[in-house]
Amino acid sequence: MSSAFVVRVAEDAADREACFSVRKAVFVVEQRVAEDIEYDAYDAGALHVLAVREDGLPLGTGRLLYGEEAAAKTGGDLGVGSLGRLAVTRDARGLGVGVALVRAIEDAARARGLTAVDLHAQTHALGFYERLGYEAYGPEFPDAGIPHRAMRRAL
Repeated sequence: MSSAFVVRVAEDAADREACFSVRKAVFVVEQRVAEDIEYDAYDAGALHVLAVREDGLPLGTGRLLYGEEAAAKTGGDLGVGSLGRLAVTRDARGLGVGVALVRAIEDAARARGLTAVDLHAQTHALGFYERLGYEAYGPEFPDAGIPHRAMRRAL
């Protein structure tokens, strides 16, 4: 597989569908998350980012919640965004797609005046996020039956 890809904000319905197709492949099919909880009311107002290969094949996605939509996930702090639904297709793992998606979400958060980004990491991914400057806090908790920890990075 070619390692050339671009990350962009999902601008239209086709981009959003590409984001959702990656999430379905990773979360619903691979991780067996129930489809009815994978997609939620936050999707409509979130900023979605999409990584695509040169030929247009979607490789990964993630979303940023900010403002009131993020408050329930960030302890009510309107200056903190919430990174979520980060997913990279099996064939694209190890190509730097996840790092590029996280950095694009952080750039979008900065552009909106946010001072930090929170996320809920699956515990197997803690090392990935720690290498990107995130620090875990609070106890482990289940989400969709998968162990998670809350993490934050100041921007």
